[in-house]
Amino acid sequence: MTRTEVIDSVASELNATEQALDTAIAHATTLVQSMIGARTALSASPLAGAVSQGKAMATIAALAAARETLVACHEEMAKDHRRMGWGTYAAGVLDKPSGEEGQRPMGGVTQRLRAI
Repeated sequence: MTRTEVIDSVASELNATEQALDTAIAHATTLVQSMIGARTALSASPLAGAVSQGKAMATIAALAAARETLVACHEEMAKDHRRMGWGTYAAGVLDKPSGEEGQRPMGGVTQRLRAI
């Protein structure tokens, strides 16, 4: 495999892991919503299922922490990539600015992008 293929493989796995965490968070929040809806539909006491609902919410918090850590991992990998002298690497769809080159409208305000 070439260096580009190896880097692309790792980048694809990182992207897939980020998406999997986002999906897991979305499913877990839907679960909590379902639990609340079921309790309401059954006219059950707020105490019914409180422990299990709390554990589901703790799961969401753990997934959010995992996502935050993975984002930090992504940032460190980008730094490592630059430290190794491989320049900037991006895969996937890039959000291209509209209008004048280097400018992007943001909520009615045009902001210039610049490198530091």
